[in-house]
Amino acid sequence: MTIDDTAFSSHHLETAGARLAYDVRGPLPAAGLPPLLLVGQPMDASGFAALASYFPDRTVVTYDPRGLGRSSRADGGVDHDPAVQAGDLHALIGALGAGPVEMFASSGGAVTALALVAAHPLDVTTLIAHEPPLLPLLPDAEAAERARAGVRDVYEKSGWGAGLAAFIAMASWEGEFTDAYFAQPAPDPAAFGLPAEDDGRRDDPLLSDRSWAVSGHRPDAAALAAAPTRVVLAVAEESGDALTGRTTRAAARLLGKEAAVFPSHHSGFTDESSGYPGRPEAFAVKLRALLDAYR
Repeated sequence: MTIDDTAFSSHHLETAGARLAYDVRGPLPAAGLPPLLLVGQPMDASGFAALASYFPDRTVVTYDPRGLGRSSRADGGVDHDPAVQAGDLHALIGALGAGPVEMFASSGGAVTALALVAAHPLDVTTLIAHEPPLLPLLPDAEAAERARAGVRDVYEKSGWGAGLAAFIAMASWEGEFTDAYFAQPAPDPAAFGLPAEDDGRRDDPLLSDRSWAVSGHRPDAAALAAAPTRVVLAVAEESGDALTGRTTRAAARLLGKEAAVFPSHHSGFTDESSGYPGRPEAFAVKLRALLDAYR
């Protein structure tokens, strides 16, 4: 079955302190299978366009987390807290009125999804949690937090291009953060094709400390084990011993599981429009197979 491309609608949902924008591809209630909810952080719904296109037979829901993309917030905060965002997802799933969902969640979205399942275990039947950056689970957690602070410091001092270059250097470092990592000079933004000039802004959720609650989250292993949700940790085949590869395998060990391996890199579900394309078709094949196997 293929859902008509015209069956696309955008909506807003008022939650505690936020107005969430979300999109629905396909009918509600969903035909046959539950809705497939795709969740990212700090990425908004636009980053899932390619992946959603490979599920024309499913009702697919995407959303912008509070304070990102089209979603506004009125709670006076600027930080991104997994517990708060889990509450938003709980409200969104309730608003869909289609019962529990299947969920694919990536990066910080996977952290929020783990918090959601721990707090609201009946909301999700199967969760594929792709590359959650959970620093407290690492054996070198203190050094990883120091590396994270170093990215923030470069961003605060020199702006977006320099900050993103520092983030790329941190995210691609293989293995534990040793003295060799901290002895490196700050990378040149030009080496990554990034601008050196400072645009004056300091509100980037990836480079500032606004998302530290996300990368600092420690999952509730007991609650996740007790939940009826089938939780699968998923690691990118190209991540190796870089940061999110290590955090994903650590999360899998915490839950007594083996991490499923997905094609491509950390954002392997994106296409050319992202600027760093992955292999979205192969990624979708793997995701569909896992959802079918765990249903």
